[in-house]
Amino acid sequence: MTPRQEISAWRPAVPGVVEVFHAHFTEHAYPMHVHDAWTLVIVDDGAVRYDLDRHRRGTPGDTVSLLPPQVPHNGSPATPHGFRKRVLYLDMTQLDERFIGPAVDSPDLTDPLLRRRVGQLHAVLAHHGDEFEAESRLALIGERLRRHLRPGLRPGPAAGGPLPDRGVARSLRDLLDARLVEGIALEEAACLIHAHPAHLVRAFSSAFGIAPHQYVVSRRVDLARALLLDGQPPREVATATGFYDQSHLTRHFKRLIGTTPGRYAARTRLTARTPSASPGKLPGRAWEPDA
Repeated sequence: MTPRQEISAWRPAVPGVVEVFHAHFTEHAYPMHVHDAWTLVIVDDGAVRYDLDRHRRGTPGDTVSLLPPQVPHNGSPATPHGFRKRVLYLDMTQLDERFIGPAVDSPDLTDPLLRRRVGQLHAVLAHHGDEFEAESRLALIGERLRRHLRPGLRPGPAAGGPLPDRGVARSLRDLLDARLVEGIALEEAACLIHAHPAHLVRAFSSAFGIAPHQYVVSRRVDLARALLLDGQPPREVATATGFYDQSHLTRHFKRLIGTTPGRYAARTRLTARTPSASPGKLPGRAWEPDA
């Protein structure tokens, strides 16, 4: 078999994430080495065997592996066709030194929900403009990792003490509304409301039945619709409503509304020129927004 190697790496604008690294290796073997960051690994195909702190380890199917900083490890394919992996390197703001020992003892975590969340975060990190969603997903991942490593440990409240869940949710909604276009980082919101980031996400989702990042996107799309109906071009609308660029607006607009901003604007203008069109329907257009 001809050795194969595919690699992509980038640094997203998400606090806590040092690097995203995707790789497909058929024969490459890592020598012993260390990282300054936490190494959070999911293997999508094949398997990896590695040594950590002089103990032989591996990545069985559907596990999440968490390798602590400054602890030597290596890695090599455990199957004839190699392995395909996705890695997040996380800094010490996500997991501090208290978790290094437990991670050395139990680096491979069998947790389907955690694995699914890590995969979802990788998908979000592939796009510019979705940093708030990435921060929210990372907060829940960090919370679950801490529960695995130190089951009795819970993050303490920030100065001032936590608000009741409903109060936390309403405070976050007010903050998201006030900063709808310019946006706000989850960590900043947590500091202003005096609540842990993961608690913010959970409280908001429980109170309103929608995740904070979904709420922001839906509000921005509503604003974009109004501006499109006013005749503004999609490129200007994207900037005016807080999206990273026109493609970012288009991706979320189509997912929620069922068509692109350009087609939406063109069809609504057509409807305005066609008095015979049925109320509430656009000629030749069939779509239903997501629930």
